[in-house]
Amino acid sequence: MRFERREHRSTLLVIATPILAVIAALAIAGLLIAAAGAPVFEAYWKILTSAFGSRLSATETLTRASPLILTGLAAAVAFRARLWNIGGEGQFYLGAIAAAAASAHLFAGLPSLLQIPLLFVVGAFAGMVLLLIPLWLRLRFSVDEVVTTLLLNFVALLFVSMLIDGVLKDPAAFGWPQSEAVDAAARLPKMLARSRLHIGLGIAVVIAFLIYFVQTRTVFGVQSRAAGLNPSGAVFAGVPLGRTLVIVAMISGGLAGLAGTIEVLGVKGYVTTDLSPGYGYSGIVVAMLANLNPLGVVLAALFTATMFVGADGMSRSMGIPTYIADVTVALSLLSMLVAVFFTQYRIRR
Repeated sequence: MRFERREHRSTLLVIATPILAVIAALAIAGLLIAAAGAPVFEAYWKILTSAFGSRLSATETLTRASPLILTGLAAAVAFRARLWNIGGEGQFYLGAIAAAAASAHLFAGLPSLLQIPLLFVVGAFAGMVLLLIPLWLRLRFSVDEVVTTLLLNFVALLFVSMLIDGVLKDPAAFGWPQSEAVDAAARLPKMLARSRLHIGLGIAVVIAFLIYFVQTRTVFGVQSRAAGLNPSGAVFAGVPLGRTLVIVAMISGGLAGLAGTIEVLGVKGYVTTDLSPGYGYSGIVVAMLANLNPLGVVLAALFTATMFVGADGMSRSMGIPTYIADVTVALSLLSMLVAVFFTQYRIRR
């Protein structure tokens, strides 16, 4: 018995892969729910109703999906070019603190139409810089970016912690370590009144379509895919590999930084060290579930947000630990990796 690479992958197979991976993950997680003594189908129904059963829960799920779309796009763009950006969490935080500081000190008093776009640029630039450092180390010294981007997450979080407990600390926070609040004009408009859902969701979806267009309809999109499929072949074909990876890093890091910016401007209004419940790491799962497709990232982010929000309601009503959501998302990733392997290879006896 041996594995043989498929010469052609049908569209149906590519579409069915993430669906089958999620079904397999839910089936395995169902065994854990049953072991906890709860009815499996009732638990999953409770997750669904807790995520979309009311106006409040539905808007909360969509609010959680917004940063997941952007961090998922950040990972998908980088991974397609074989740039292993594991540093989305650090880029998220750096984008958030840069935007908060700029709003409180540089752009305070500017009108919303001018201030918000400027803060988007500042946050994206901060995330971009944090990814360009590991890329430079890779191109100059062949340092593995998996290690450097991962470790920079901790550096970035400690740096943010130092700032919000020092020069950027809010004097009105009664000693609690948090940054100064962003200017009122910098807050993102709400999509629905009396909810936390803001226009960041629409911005994230529009960006997903723009990334899809760039990857499928532009020369740069072809170059980035070629860099990921076969770097040596891409260089032989005349693709400027170094320049292509720099642009990819700028887009990927910028998207992660923008996610942090949108979260702080749209939801909290200030930065704390618990601003992200792991959006940067979850973005990797979202990207893999979407098979690195920008449009699929939107659906994968919605699924992940549904699991996280719905698991809270299920836990309260059925006494099942909320960690079942983390287990299900992790199992979805593992199932997706196995499924992707079998879309590329078939078993020959």
